Amino acid sequence: MLNVQLKVESRMRRHRRVRQTVVGVPHRPRLVVFRSNLHIYAQIIDDLAGKTLVSASTLDPDCKKSIGRGNNAKAAEAVGQLVAKRALAKNIKTVVFDRGGYLFHGRVKALADAARQGGLIF
Repeated sequence: MLNVQLKVESRMRRHRRVRQTVVGVPHRPRLVVFRSNLHIYAQIIDDLAGKTLVSASTLDPDCKKSIGRGNNAKAAEAVGQLVAKRALAKNIKTVVFDRGGYLFHGRVKALADAARQGGLIF
C-alpha cells in the first residue's frame, strides 16, 4: 500500500512540475494524456477558455472496435490516431504535449508517436 501511495505522489509531483511550463493557448492547445489501469484517455484543451476541444479514449465506440484491451500500446496508438484525426477535423494542427506526470515511455510514447503520425505537430 505504501508503494502505491509513493508512486501516485511522485507522479503528481512530476505533473505539477510539468504544468508550470505547459500551458494550452488558443493557437496551440494542450494535448493531455491520462492513463488508468484499464484505459487511456487523451484530450486537447484550451486552458485560457477552460474548454476541452477534442477528446478520445479507449472507451470510444470508434476505437473500441479496433482494439481488444484498452491498456496496451496498441490501444494507445489507436487513441493517438483518433485524437489526431478529430483535431485536424477541427483545424487544430499544433499542440503542446502534457504527459501528465507519466514517464515518456510505453503507452504514453505510443500515443504521442501515433498523434504525430496522424498529423499533429509538437
